[in-house]
Amino acid sequence: MGLARHEINTQRKMQMIDITKTVEQDITIQEGICVIFSPHATCGIVITSKENILCNDLLYGYAKAFPAQDPYYHSSQDAGAHMKSAALGCSQTLIIHEGKLLLGEDQAIYFTEQDGPNCRSFMVKTLEGSL
Repeated sequence: MGLARHEINTQRKMQMIDITKTVEQDITIQEGICVIFSPHATCGIVITSKENILCNDLLYGYAKAFPAQDPYYHSSQDAGAHMKSAALGCSQTLIIHEGKLLLGEDQAIYFTEQDGPNCRSFMVKTLEGSL
């Protein structure tokens, strides 16, 4: 039942970084669950297709749905980035079975940056137990 902390340096204002291999390396149990968590108010953790071009489409869609600037926003900070993060969620929980994450064949785990570039972190917590 470990806890791993990982640092990640984002390079752009909005970015999706595949963290699947990093998370898989933290799996040391045979059965249980894995929680991936980002402690940042303008970041998220998502599970989606491994297709890189889809990541670009998702980022475009997030920006269109939650623009960085809007005359109605009351916050001096990037309200759009906070809305994206709130909609995406700051964590994901996955099942561990026979020592492996149960992900779909075409799925990957992504760290999403909405207000970069920045030095960020995410945590991986595994909890052992039979399912």
